[in-house]
Amino acid sequence: MIKFLQKYLNTAKHHPRRGGLEILKYIGPGLLVTVGFIDPGNWASNLAAGAEFGYSLLWMVTLSTIMLIILQHNVAHLGIATGLCLSEATRQHIRAPYANVILGSAMLASISTSLAEILGGAIALQMLFDIPIRAGSLLVTVFVIIMLFTNTYKIIEKWIIAFVSIIGLSFIYELSLVQIDWETALPAWVIPSFPKDSMVIIMSVLGAVIMPHNLFLHSEVIQSRQWNTRDDKIIRKQLRYEFADTILSMLIGWAINSAMILLAAATFFRHQTPVTELEQANSLLAPLLGDNATFIFAIALLFAGLSSTLTSGMAAGSIFAGIYREPYDIKDSHSRIGVILSLLIAFGIIILISNPFEGLIYSQMALSIQLPITIFSQVYLTSSEKVMGKYRNSRFTKYLLYTIGIIVTILNIMLLISFFL
Repeated sequence: MIKFLQKYLNTAKHHPRRGGLEILKYIGPGLLVTVGFIDPGNWASNLAAGAEFGYSLLWMVTLSTIMLIILQHNVAHLGIATGLCLSEATRQHIRAPYANVILGSAMLASISTSLAEILGGAIALQMLFDIPIRAGSLLVTVFVIIMLFTNTYKIIEKWIIAFVSIIGLSFIYELSLVQIDWETALPAWVIPSFPKDSMVIIMSVLGAVIMPHNLFLHSEVIQSRQWNTRDDKIIRKQLRYEFADTILSMLIGWAINSAMILLAAATFFRHQTPVTELEQANSLLAPLLGDNATFIFAIALLFAGLSSTLTSGMAAGSIFAGIYREPYDIKDSHSRIGVILSLLIAFGIIILISNPFEGLIYSQMALSIQLPITIFSQVYLTSSEKVMGKYRNSRFTKYLLYTIGIIVTILNIMLLISFFL
Protein backbone atom coordinates (compact mmCIF):
# COMPACT_ATOMS: atom_id res chain seq x y z
CA MET A 1 0.00 0.00 0.00
CA ILE A 2 2.81 2.39 0.92
CA LYS A 3 4.61 1.65 -2.36
CA PHE A 4 1.39 2.33 -4.29
CA LEU A 5 0.96 5.71 -2.57
CA GLN A 6 4.57 6.66 -3.25
CA LYS A 7 4.18 5.77 -6.91
CA TYR A 8 0.96 7.79 -7.13
CA LEU A 9 2.53 10.83 -5.47
CA ASN A 10 5.58 10.68 -7.74
CA THR A 11 3.35 10.50 -10.80
CA ALA A 12 1.22 13.41 -9.59
CA LYS A 13 4.31 15.59 -9.30
CA HIS A 14 5.08 15.17 -12.99
CA HIS A 15 1.64 15.16 -14.55
CA PRO A 16 -0.84 18.02 -14.62
CA ARG A 17 -4.33 17.46 -13.31
CA ARG A 18 -6.85 16.11 -15.76
CA GLY A 19 -9.95 17.96 -16.79
CA GLY A 20 -11.39 20.28 -19.38
CA LEU A 21 -9.82 23.33 -17.74
CA GLU A 22 -6.31 21.84 -17.79
CA ILE A 23 -5.29 24.18 -20.60
CA LEU A 24 -5.74 27.14 -18.22
CA LYS A 25 -2.64 25.92 -16.37
CA TYR A 26 -0.61 26.66 -19.51
CA ILE A 27 -2.04 30.13 -20.25
CA GLY A 28 0.30 32.97 -19.31
CA PRO A 29 3.70 32.82 -21.05
CA GLY A 30 2.21 33.96 -24.35
CA LEU A 31 0.63 37.00 -22.70
CA LEU A 32 4.01 38.10 -21.37
CA VAL A 33 5.18 38.11 -24.98
CA THR A 34 2.03 39.87 -26.22
CA VAL A 35 2.77 43.05 -24.29
CA GLY A 36 6.00 43.33 -26.29
CA PHE A 37 4.05 44.09 -29.46
CA ILE A 38 1.44 46.35 -27.91
CA ASP A 39 4.16 48.55 -26.45
CA PRO A 40 4.35 52.36 -26.90
CA GLY A 41 6.40 52.01 -30.08
CA ASN A 42 3.62 50.02 -31.71
CA TRP A 43 1.10 52.58 -30.51
CA ALA A 44 2.88 55.34 -32.42
CA SER A 45 3.15 53.26 -35.61
CA ASN A 46 -0.46 52.07 -35.50
CA LEU A 47 -1.90 55.50 -34.78
CA ALA A 48 0.16 56.98 -37.62
CA ALA A 49 -1.03 54.20 -39.94
CA GLY A 50 -4.70 54.81 -39.16
CA ALA A 51 -4.43 58.60 -39.17
CA GLU A 52 -2.66 58.81 -42.55
CA PHE A 53 -4.11 55.85 -44.46
CA GLY A 54 -7.39 54.95 -42.75
CA TYR A 55 -8.21 51.24 -42.69
CA SER A 56 -6.03 50.32 -45.66
CA LEU A 57 -3.02 49.13 -43.62
CA LEU A 58 -4.86 46.76 -41.29
CA TRP A 59 -3.40 43.85 -43.26
CA MET A 60 -0.01 44.71 -41.76
CA VAL A 61 -1.28 43.70 -38.34
CA THR A 62 -2.52 40.37 -39.68
CA LEU A 63 0.71 39.55 -41.53
CA SER A 64 2.98 40.56 -38.66
CA THR A 65 0.91 38.54 -36.19
CA ILE A 66 1.13 35.40 -38.36
CA MET A 67 4.92 35.73 -38.58
CA LEU A 68 5.10 36.38 -34.85
CA ILE A 69 3.06 33.28 -34.00
CA ILE A 70 5.39 31.08 -36.07
CA LEU A 71 8.59 32.50 -34.58
CA GLN A 72 7.35 32.58 -30.98
CA HIS A 73 6.00 29.04 -31.17
CA ASN A 74 9.33 27.90 -32.56
CA VAL A 75 11.37 29.47 -29.76
CA ALA A 76 8.95 28.14 -27.12
CA HIS A 77 9.44 24.74 -28.79
CA LEU A 78 13.15 25.11 -28.00
CA GLY A 79 12.45 25.76 -24.33
CA ILE A 80 10.08 22.80 -23.97
CA ALA A 81 12.14 20.24 -25.88
CA THR A 82 15.56 21.09 -24.41
CA GLY A 83 14.82 22.66 -21.04
CA LEU A 84 17.06 25.56 -22.11
CA CYS A 85 16.12 29.13 -22.90
CA LEU A 86 17.47 30.72 -26.09
CA SER A 87 20.28 32.41 -24.18
CA GLU A 88 21.42 29.18 -22.48
CA ALA A 89 21.16 27.21 -25.73
CA THR A 90 23.23 29.85 -27.54
CA ARG A 91 25.96 29.68 -24.93
CA GLN A 92 25.94 25.87 -24.85
CA HIS A 93 25.66 25.00 -28.54
CA ILE A 94 27.29 27.90 -30.44
CA ARG A 95 31.03 28.52 -30.40
CA ALA A 96 32.12 31.07 -27.81
CA PRO A 97 33.17 33.95 -30.12
CA TYR A 98 29.87 33.87 -31.98
CA ALA A 99 27.83 33.29 -28.82
CA ASN A 100 29.47 36.35 -27.24
CA VAL A 101 28.43 38.50 -30.19
CA ILE A 102 24.87 37.15 -30.19
CA LEU A 103 24.29 37.54 -26.45
CA GLY A 104 26.22 40.81 -26.14
CA SER A 105 24.20 42.39 -28.94
CA ALA A 106 21.02 40.96 -27.40
CA MET A 107 21.80 42.73 -24.12
CA LEU A 108 22.28 46.00 -26.02
CA ALA A 109 18.96 45.39 -27.77
CA SER A 110 17.26 44.80 -24.40
CA ILE A 111 18.60 48.16 -23.20
CA SER A 112 17.20 49.81 -26.34
CA THR A 113 13.86 48.12 -25.75
CA SER A 114 13.74 49.18 -22.10
CA LEU A 115 14.48 52.77 -23.14
CA ALA A 116 11.44 52.87 -25.43
CA GLU A 117 9.16 51.15 -22.90
CA ILE A 118 10.18 53.42 -20.01
CA LEU A 119 9.60 56.47 -22.20
CA GLY A 120 6.13 55.20 -23.08
CA GLY A 121 5.17 54.95 -19.42
CA ALA A 122 6.68 58.38 -18.74
CA ILE A 123 4.69 59.94 -21.59
CA ALA A 124 1.51 58.50 -20.07
CA LEU A 125 2.37 59.95 -16.65
CA GLN A 126 2.93 63.33 -18.29
CA MET A 127 -0.49 63.09 -19.97
CA LEU A 128 -2.23 62.12 -16.74
CA PHE A 129 -0.44 64.15 -14.08
CA ASP A 130 1.77 66.61 -15.96
CA ILE A 131 4.88 64.90 -14.58
CA PRO A 132 8.08 65.80 -16.51
CA ILE A 133 9.41 63.03 -18.74
CA ARG A 134 12.61 62.46 -16.78
CA ALA A 135 10.80 62.30 -13.43
CA GLY A 136 8.20 59.99 -14.95
CA SER A 137 10.95 57.76 -16.32
CA LEU A 138 12.42 57.47 -12.83
CA LEU A 139 9.04 56.49 -11.38
CA VAL A 140 8.51 53.82 -14.06
CA THR A 141 12.03 52.42 -13.58
CA VAL A 142 11.73 52.22 -9.79
CA PHE A 143 8.25 50.66 -9.98
CA VAL A 144 9.37 47.96 -12.41
CA ILE A 145 12.53 47.07 -10.45
CA ILE A 146 10.49 46.69 -7.25
CA MET A 147 7.90 44.56 -9.07
CA LEU A 148 10.50 42.25 -10.59
CA PHE A 149 12.58 41.89 -7.43
CA THR A 150 9.62 41.12 -5.14
CA ASN A 151 7.39 38.88 -7.29
CA THR A 152 7.52 35.42 -8.81
CA TYR A 153 6.74 34.35 -12.39
CA LYS A 154 3.18 33.42 -11.50
CA ILE A 155 2.46 36.74 -9.79
CA ILE A 156 4.03 38.71 -12.65
CA GLU A 157 1.88 36.74 -15.10
CA LYS A 158 -1.25 37.71 -13.15
CA TRP A 159 -0.23 41.36 -13.18
CA ILE A 160 0.41 41.20 -16.92
CA ILE A 161 -2.98 39.57 -17.53
CA ALA A 162 -4.59 42.38 -15.52
CA PHE A 163 -2.66 45.06 -17.43
CA VAL A 164 -3.52 43.56 -20.82
CA SER A 165 -7.17 43.31 -19.78
CA ILE A 166 -7.21 47.01 -18.87
CA ILE A 167 -5.62 47.92 -22.21
CA GLY A 168 -8.15 45.80 -24.10
CA LEU A 169 -11.15 47.18 -22.20
CA SER A 170 -9.87 50.71 -22.75
CA PHE A 171 -9.88 50.28 -26.50
CA ILE A 172 -13.29 48.62 -26.44
CA TYR A 173 -14.54 51.77 -24.70
CA GLU A 174 -12.75 54.03 -27.18
CA LEU A 175 -14.20 52.13 -30.15
CA SER A 176 -17.69 52.37 -28.67
CA LEU A 177 -17.42 56.16 -29.06
CA VAL A 178 -16.70 56.12 -32.79
CA GLN A 179 -18.42 54.86 -35.90
CA ILE A 180 -16.37 52.20 -37.71
CA ASP A 181 -16.82 51.66 -41.44
CA TRP A 182 -16.81 47.85 -41.19
CA GLU A 183 -17.45 47.34 -44.92
CA THR A 184 -14.08 48.98 -45.57
CA ALA A 185 -12.27 47.64 -42.51
CA LEU A 186 -13.03 43.92 -42.82
CA PRO A 187 -11.46 43.37 -46.28
CA ALA A 188 -8.47 45.52 -45.27
CA TRP A 189 -7.43 42.91 -42.69
CA VAL A 190 -6.66 40.35 -45.40
CA ILE A 191 -6.12 42.29 -48.64
CA PRO A 192 -2.70 43.98 -48.92
CA SER A 193 -2.71 47.61 -49.98
CA PHE A 194 0.19 49.98 -50.61
CA PRO A 195 -1.04 53.57 -50.57
CA LYS A 196 1.33 56.24 -51.83
CA ASP A 197 4.09 57.14 -49.31
CA SER A 198 3.06 54.34 -46.95
CA MET A 199 6.19 52.17 -47.09
CA VAL A 200 7.91 53.71 -44.07
CA ILE A 201 4.89 53.03 -41.87
CA ILE A 202 4.45 49.54 -43.32
CA MET A 203 8.07 48.78 -42.48
CA SER A 204 7.82 50.25 -39.01
CA VAL A 205 4.74 48.21 -38.10
CA LEU A 206 5.91 44.92 -39.60
CA GLY A 207 9.47 45.39 -38.41
CA ALA A 208 8.65 46.45 -34.86
CA VAL A 209 6.23 43.64 -33.97
CA ILE A 210 8.92 40.93 -33.81
CA MET A 211 11.43 41.98 -31.15
CA PRO A 212 14.63 40.24 -29.98
CA HIS A 213 13.83 40.34 -26.26
CA ASN A 214 10.49 38.58 -26.80
CA LEU A 215 12.20 35.60 -28.45
CA PHE A 216 14.56 35.23 -25.49
CA LEU A 217 11.76 35.77 -22.98
CA HIS A 218 9.31 33.24 -24.42
CA SER A 219 11.83 30.42 -24.42
CA GLU A 220 12.51 31.18 -20.75
CA VAL A 221 9.04 31.66 -19.29
CA ILE A 222 7.56 28.66 -21.11
CA GLN A 223 9.68 26.46 -18.87
CA SER A 224 7.65 27.55 -15.85
CA ARG A 225 4.95 25.24 -17.25
CA GLN A 226 7.13 22.13 -17.64
CA TRP A 227 6.32 18.97 -15.73
CA ASN A 228 8.62 16.26 -17.00
CA THR A 229 10.93 16.97 -19.92
CA ARG A 230 11.97 13.31 -20.20
CA ASP A 231 8.47 12.07 -20.95
CA ASP A 232 7.57 12.33 -24.65
CA LYS A 233 3.84 12.34 -23.90
CA ILE A 234 4.22 15.29 -21.54
CA ILE A 235 6.44 17.17 -24.00
CA ARG A 236 3.93 16.70 -26.83
CA LYS A 237 1.08 17.79 -24.57
CA GLN A 238 3.05 20.89 -23.60
CA LEU A 239 3.71 21.69 -27.24
CA ARG A 240 -0.02 21.51 -28.00
CA TYR A 241 -1.00 23.67 -25.06
CA GLU A 242 1.83 26.11 -25.67
CA PHE A 243 0.68 26.54 -29.27
CA ALA A 244 -2.86 27.24 -28.04
CA ASP A 245 -1.48 29.76 -25.51
CA THR A 246 0.64 31.44 -28.19
CA ILE A 247 -2.23 31.70 -30.69
CA LEU A 248 -4.67 33.01 -28.07
CA SER A 249 -2.18 35.57 -26.76
CA MET A 250 -1.09 36.74 -30.20
CA LEU A 251 -4.73 37.12 -31.29
CA ILE A 252 -5.31 39.36 -28.28
CA GLY A 253 -2.34 41.43 -29.42
CA TRP A 254 -3.69 41.42 -32.98
CA ALA A 255 -7.05 42.73 -31.72
CA ILE A 256 -5.49 45.52 -29.65
CA ASN A 257 -3.17 46.64 -32.46
CA SER A 258 -6.10 46.56 -34.88
CA ALA A 259 -8.16 48.62 -32.44
CA MET A 260 -5.51 51.34 -32.50
CA ILE A 261 -5.68 51.61 -36.28
CA LEU A 262 -9.48 51.49 -36.24
CA LEU A 263 -9.63 54.28 -33.66
CA ALA A 264 -7.17 56.46 -35.59
CA ALA A 265 -8.95 55.82 -38.89
CA ALA A 266 -12.39 56.65 -37.45
CA THR A 267 -11.18 59.87 -35.83
CA PHE A 268 -7.99 61.40 -37.23
CA PHE A 269 -8.21 60.07 -40.79
CA ARG A 270 -11.87 61.04 -41.04
CA HIS A 271 -10.95 64.60 -40.05
CA GLN A 272 -7.72 64.56 -42.11
CA THR A 273 -5.58 65.12 -39.00
CA PRO A 274 -2.08 63.57 -39.19
CA VAL A 275 -0.58 62.18 -35.97
CA THR A 276 3.15 61.98 -35.35
CA GLU A 277 3.42 61.74 -31.54
CA LEU A 278 1.49 59.98 -28.78
CA GLU A 279 0.92 63.21 -26.82
CA GLN A 280 -0.51 64.80 -29.94
CA ALA A 281 -2.93 61.90 -30.41
CA ASN A 282 -4.08 62.23 -26.82
CA SER A 283 -4.76 65.97 -27.09
CA LEU A 284 -6.50 65.60 -30.46
CA LEU A 285 -8.94 63.01 -29.10
CA ALA A 286 -10.48 65.49 -26.64
CA PRO A 287 -12.33 67.69 -29.17
CA LEU A 288 -13.39 64.61 -31.16
CA LEU A 289 -14.49 62.20 -28.42
CA GLY A 290 -14.40 64.15 -25.16
CA ASP A 291 -12.17 64.30 -22.08
CA ASN A 292 -13.06 60.76 -20.94
CA ALA A 293 -11.58 59.36 -24.12
CA THR A 294 -8.25 61.12 -23.55
CA PHE A 295 -8.11 59.92 -19.95
CA ILE A 296 -8.81 56.31 -20.96
CA PHE A 297 -6.23 56.58 -23.75
CA ALA A 298 -3.55 57.74 -21.30
CA ILE A 299 -4.45 55.04 -18.75
CA ALA A 300 -4.12 52.34 -21.41
CA LEU A 301 -0.77 53.79 -22.52
CA LEU A 302 0.47 53.80 -18.92
CA PHE A 303 -0.32 50.11 -18.45
CA ALA A 304 1.20 49.31 -21.84
CA GLY A 305 4.40 51.09 -20.82
CA LEU A 306 4.58 49.43 -17.40
CA SER A 307 3.85 45.91 -18.66
CA SER A 308 6.28 46.12 -21.58
CA THR A 309 9.01 47.49 -19.29
CA LEU A 310 8.43 44.54 -16.95
CA THR A 311 8.92 42.03 -19.76
CA SER A 312 11.95 43.82 -21.21
CA GLY A 313 13.56 43.70 -17.76
CA MET A 314 12.80 39.98 -17.42
CA ALA A 315 14.23 39.32 -20.87
CA ALA A 316 17.44 41.14 -19.97
CA GLY A 317 17.74 39.05 -16.81
CA SER A 318 17.29 35.88 -18.88
CA ILE A 319 19.88 36.92 -21.47
CA PHE A 320 22.48 37.89 -18.88
CA ALA A 321 21.93 34.74 -16.81
CA GLY A 322 22.24 32.63 -19.96
CA ILE A 323 25.71 34.06 -20.54
CA TYR A 324 26.66 32.19 -17.36
CA ARG A 325 24.74 29.08 -18.44
CA GLU A 326 22.00 29.74 -15.89
CA PRO A 327 18.22 30.05 -16.18
CA TYR A 328 16.44 33.23 -15.15
CA ASP A 329 15.96 33.41 -11.39
CA ILE A 330 15.35 36.83 -9.87
CA LYS A 331 16.90 35.61 -6.61
CA ASP A 332 20.16 34.89 -8.43
CA SER A 333 22.75 37.65 -8.77
CA HIS A 334 23.26 37.24 -12.54
CA SER A 335 19.55 37.61 -13.29
CA ARG A 336 19.37 40.67 -11.03
CA ILE A 337 22.41 42.23 -12.68
CA GLY A 338 20.84 41.73 -16.11
CA VAL A 339 17.61 43.43 -15.01
CA ILE A 340 19.44 46.34 -13.40
CA LEU A 341 21.79 46.85 -16.35
CA SER A 342 18.95 47.02 -18.83
CA LEU A 343 16.67 49.32 -16.86
CA LEU A 344 19.22 51.65 -15.27
CA ILE A 345 21.32 52.15 -18.41
CA ALA A 346 18.12 52.88 -20.36
CA PHE A 347 17.06 55.37 -17.69
CA GLY A 348 20.54 56.94 -17.71
CA ILE A 349 20.34 57.50 -21.46
CA ILE A 350 16.95 59.19 -21.06
CA ILE A 351 18.43 61.51 -18.41
CA LEU A 352 21.59 62.36 -20.34
CA ILE A 353 20.31 63.05 -23.84
CA SER A 354 18.94 66.53 -24.51
CA ASN A 355 15.93 65.27 -26.43
CA PRO A 356 14.62 62.00 -24.92
CA PHE A 357 12.50 61.29 -27.96
CA GLU A 358 15.59 61.04 -30.13
CA GLY A 359 16.35 58.04 -27.97
CA LEU A 360 13.31 56.32 -29.41
CA ILE A 361 14.71 56.64 -32.92
CA TYR A 362 18.12 55.32 -31.97
CA SER A 363 16.61 52.49 -29.93
CA GLN A 364 14.64 51.32 -32.95
CA MET A 365 17.79 51.50 -35.06
CA ALA A 366 19.57 49.23 -32.58
CA LEU A 367 16.73 46.71 -32.70
CA SER A 368 16.76 46.80 -36.50
CA ILE A 369 20.42 45.78 -36.49
CA GLN A 370 20.19 43.07 -33.82
CA LEU A 371 16.90 41.31 -34.67
CA PRO A 372 18.24 39.28 -37.67
CA ILE A 373 21.08 37.99 -35.47
CA THR A 374 18.59 36.60 -32.95
CA ILE A 375 16.20 35.15 -35.53
CA PHE A 376 18.86 33.26 -37.51
CA SER A 377 20.52 32.02 -34.31
CA GLN A 378 17.16 30.70 -33.15
CA VAL A 379 16.43 28.92 -36.44
CA TYR A 380 19.92 27.39 -36.47
CA LEU A 381 19.41 26.00 -32.96
CA THR A 382 15.89 24.69 -33.48
CA SER A 383 16.90 23.04 -36.76
CA SER A 384 19.83 21.21 -35.18
CA GLU A 385 19.41 17.53 -34.33
CA LYS A 386 22.22 17.89 -31.80
CA VAL A 387 20.23 20.52 -29.92
CA MET A 388 16.63 19.40 -30.44
CA GLY A 389 16.92 15.68 -31.14
CA LYS A 390 13.77 14.34 -32.78
CA TYR A 391 11.98 17.63 -32.06
CA ARG A 392 14.13 19.60 -34.52
CA ASN A 393 12.44 21.61 -37.25
CA SER A 394 11.17 19.72 -40.26
CA ARG A 395 12.61 20.78 -43.61
CA PHE A 396 9.43 22.73 -44.42
CA THR A 397 9.44 24.48 -41.03
CA LYS A 398 13.12 25.34 -41.35
CA TYR A 399 12.69 26.95 -44.76
CA LEU A 400 9.54 28.74 -43.62
CA LEU A 401 11.41 30.20 -40.63
CA TYR A 402 14.35 31.24 -42.79
CA THR A 403 11.93 32.92 -45.21
CA ILE A 404 10.33 34.86 -42.37
CA GLY A 405 13.78 35.76 -41.08
CA ILE A 406 14.79 37.09 -44.50
CA ILE A 407 11.57 39.12 -44.81
CA VAL A 408 11.97 40.64 -41.35
CA THR A 409 15.66 41.35 -42.04
CA ILE A 410 14.87 43.17 -45.29
CA LEU A 411 12.15 45.20 -43.57
CA ASN A 412 14.46 46.17 -40.74
CA ILE A 413 17.28 47.12 -43.12
CA MET A 414 14.85 49.28 -45.09
CA LEU A 415 13.61 50.82 -41.84
CA LEU A 416 17.19 51.50 -40.77
CA ILE A 417 17.94 53.17 -44.12
CA SER A 418 14.77 55.27 -43.80
CA PHE A 419 16.19 56.92 -40.64
CA PHE A 420 18.93 58.49 -42.75
CA LEU A 421 16.75 59.65 -45.67
